[in-house]
Amino acid sequence: MKTEVREAALITVAVALGGVLLGVLWWWLAPHVPLVGDLVNKRWIVYLADSEGEQAIGVDGTFTLLALAFGVVSALVVFLVRRRGGIPLVVALGVGGLLGSLLAWRLGVWLGPAQDVIAHAKRAGNGVTFSAPLKLGAKGALLAWSLAALVVHLGLTALFGPRDPEPYQQSPAQTDPYGAPLR
Repeated sequence: MKTEVREAALITVAVALGGVLLGVLWWWLAPHVPLVGDLVNKRWIVYLADSEGEQAIGVDGTFTLLALAFGVVSALVVFLVRRRGGIPLVVALGVGGLLGSLLAWRLGVWLGPAQDVIAHAKRAGNGVTFSAPLKLGAKGALLAWSLAALVVHLGLTALFGPRDPEPYQQSPAQTDPYGAPLR
């Protein structure tokens, strides 16, 4: 049991550190939401440059799709490294995926455009388009990595994992040629 817990802790840390790559990819691949700042009566007003744009949804979708891909890859790697399952392994995948998603989210926000939108609008100038801060609107996307990892690992274990022996298997000598038990 100690060995399984040690392996689970190692898997949790390794999967969570994958969140750094997810955060960088999200920051790099996510669409930019264009904003415009206007100075009206000595006050700055910031609004969307394209009111019908779908960039904000694209930011959430990019994070979700990347997290699903990371979940599939992490489950596949963990399954190939350690063929048999186990509760500590499954918990490690779930917790590591959640920690990795949280790390990716915070890293992407940190790497993205400035969080102070008014100051960013002042620097850009009156009527100039600039990028909105990177933010995750659909917080449920943080669970995508863990859920994908658990589903894929379950499927791989069910299809290719070791089988438990049948508890009441009869020996061939106790059956007739058609497989029926002899009395």
